Amino acid sequence: MAVQEARQGTDAGAGGHKGACTCGDCPHGAREGHRRAVAEFLLKRDEFAAGQGLPAAVAHSASASRQWVSEELTQSAELVAERGRAEGEAWLARLWRRTACTVWALVVLLLLVQSLTAIGAGWTSARTAGLLAALVTAAALTAASWFHRARGGVLAPVIGEDNRLSTSRAVAAAWVLFVAFAALVLVGRLAAASDHAERDRLISGFELARGAGVVTVLAVVCAIAVLVRRVVGLRVLGQRLQKVRADRPRAADLLTDDAGRGTFADIQYVVISAVALLFAAVRLSRRPDQLPDLPWGLAVLVLISSATYLAGKYAEGGRPVILSVVRAREAGDLDGPIRTGDDIEIRGAGFVPPGADTAARLARMVVRIGPVNVHVPLIPVPGGFNNPTDTVLTVPVPADVEPGRVEVQVVTAAGVETGRYAIDVTE
Repeated sequence: MAVQEARQGTDAGAGGHKGACTCGDCPHGAREGHRRAVAEFLLKRDEFAAGQGLPAAVAHSASASRQWVSEELTQSAELVAERGRAEGEAWLARLWRRTACTVWALVVLLLLVQSLTAIGAGWTSARTAGLLAALVTAAALTAASWFHRARGGVLAPVIGEDNRLSTSRAVAAAWVLFVAFAALVLVGRLAAASDHAERDRLISGFELARGAGVVTVLAVVCAIAVLVRRVVGLRVLGQRLQKVRADRPRAADLLTDDAGRGTFADIQYVVISAVALLFAAVRLSRRPDQLPDLPWGLAVLVLISSATYLAGKYAEGGRPVILSVVRAREAGDLDGPIRTGDDIEIRGAGFVPPGADTAARLARMVVRIGPVNVHVPLIPVPGGFNNPTDTVLTVPVPADVEPGRVEVQVVTAAGVETGRYAIDVTE
């Protein structure tokens, strides 16, 4: 009822999809709608955590009140998730214009830098070729951005299946764009060259001996991007890696894991690749008559960084596991075996996948006790939830469970199942 009243109040103040609309399907109000839904959910969670808002019909029973609170929070969390998805789609739809503007801003910046550095030295054909190459690259990126405007513009190729920015694809895309730009600069200079000796010198700039370092790095980072996608896909299908979808991509995804924590493998890969790319760009500006001759020492550093990043992808993740199941005991309770109606405490690891710490994701967790599926109740505390957690789950043993030896199994929000753990349930 509270969720329905919140929806009615929101729709009433929306004004029919105008600027102040908070509906999830309105791109102008998706952000405001998500913000309000989050504020309402946090207020409701904190009220329940303080013991407020419980109806008299369930206040006398701890199990009934816990179930009622969990259902109310689940409904509110689903509304937050729905508004979050709407905001993410609206943000992606607007992103293509921003990316296109950023690309052309970089072209203008290149023109300003060339104009300032040309003072005293004079304007050369290499500067013209560089500017034309930038215009061609920007035009191609703008066209690609328009065709992929519903998926984030030019960022569409580097957004992974989990709706996060992919570090491996971003690094590979940066090297591909740079090498394409360098090749266009040489092509522009070759087209403008009138002397036969100059044309031969420019053609020799494409020789492998000149750009072996750059070509090697380009091949490795592209192979890493393809291989990482294959590795992650196989590990997810093999239930050795838990993945949940994000509402929208963020720049921090390049340096963090799915939970938003910085990871060494990603950070070192981005930093070393950026340094090598900057060196190659400076080298191209100094020698625009050949592919950048990246020193082998710097190229080997990039290769070592790529291998470290790939090893990190193999090492991350893991399947959730149940270590033990015990009868939950509150203060004053007598010790005894597990009976139907009792709460059991499932101890283990990996119950909450990275990025699945939102209420909507937590509410999707299920514990199988014999043939019965039990949804894990949400137990709020100020600022978060006391249940479920990554290492401990507390669920009741339903009356439908037959006494005897039964198996317990946890299904996480990512759909990954733990191994079966046998317990004895008495009458």
